This record gives sequence, C-alpha cells and structure tokens, in this order.
Amino acid sequence: MAFTDWYVEGDAFGNCNCGYACPCQFEELPTHGNCRGFEVLEVSKGHFGDTNLAGTKAALIYAWPGPIFEGGGQMQVIIDPSASDAQRAALEKVFHGEETEEMATHWHVFRTMCDTVHETLYVPIDFEMDMEGRTAKVSIGEVLNSTGRPIEAPHGGGPHRVRIDIPGGIEFTLAEIGSASTKADAAIQLNLNDSYGQWHVMKHGPSGVTH
Repeated sequence: MAFTDWYVEGDAFGNCNCGYACPCQFEELPTHGNCRGFEVLEVSKGHFGDTNLAGTKAALIYAWPGPIFEGGGQMQVIIDPSASDAQRAALEKVFHGEETEEMATHWHVFRTMCDTVHETLYVPIDFEMDMEGRTAKVSIGEVLNSTGRPIEAPHGGGPHRVRIDIPGGIEFTLAEIGSASTKADAAIQLNLNDSYGQWHVMKHGPSGVTH
C-alpha cells in the first residue's frame, strides 16, 4: 500500500503517570495498572506531501483504563493555531497514525488502541526544552501546563542522569529520562506529579522511526 510521503523531526517531551523507569518501554505492565499522559512536539523540519511542516507545534493527551495493549483508550490532539489549514490537516493525520504502516509508530498504536478520539483543539502551544539538561516547560493555553526536571536521588547527591536506548523502538531510539509534572483540563484530565518524563528528538515517517 502506498502512503503519502511525510516526515517529522523535532524536539519532543512527554510525561506519563508511571514511575521513572516506565514499564511500557520494557514490555511490562504500567506502574499503576493504567496509562495516562501527554506528549508535545515542535517540528524543526518536516513535510506531508507538498506541505511544509517546519515550525509547527502539536501535542497529544491520552488515557487508557489498563495497559495500552488492552485498548479502550481515548486521545485528543492539540495543534498550535499558527498552523495553516493544510498543516493542521497534516498534523492531525500524523498524530492519528494515518498514512503509516501498521504498528510502525507509537501514534499508530495509540490510535488503534483508542475507542474514543476527541475533537482536535487549536490552542497556542508554548514549549521549551533542554534535552541535555532534562528541563522542559509547556503551556497550552488554559488546557495544559507541564514542567520537567532532572531526577533527584532521595539520598541526595544532585541530579541523576539516565537514558533509555531502544534500537528498534517505534517512538524513539534514545531518550533522556527525568521527572515531570502535568496538569491538564481538556476532554482528558491529567494530574501528574513527579512521574516519568521523557526527552528525545522525534524522527517519524510512514515506515516508523528513522534510526
């Protein structure tokens, strides 16, 4: 099957309700038995067919009552309104896992495992992150606020640095891990405090992650 030629690359930050060693990355059950969180992406370079996506920003809020693979989830895409109509349509398709080989990206998996896809929101997205420093700040209008920081060992000793390396991953190859907190009041609500934070450079296309 032929897919639209597309590619997105850029800084990405996310936060879910699991512990710092997110079990999903190790094919284990989620820390609290369920999964909910969000991710945000600022595209530094990319396209969808003839539509240039550089400079666009989008986010995704998600939730499942149990492990992702059991399904029954819900998701909602948020796109910065500075995007043109063509860019909005492209980003929505990408984040909904369309024009993608089966199970090739985490977006395709998320959409497949969601029974409910809420209406896309168009809200200003302010996003700053420092991957090396494991810091992030996200403000999406009145909808979502999130911060990220390095993990601090409970016995002291300063910031702790740890990375997850997945050579054949469907979301990333290498990600910096830290602590993140998020409050969201959209179709899906979040109240996450000092849980799993993830920093990486997103590189996705129709066939999955560019490793």
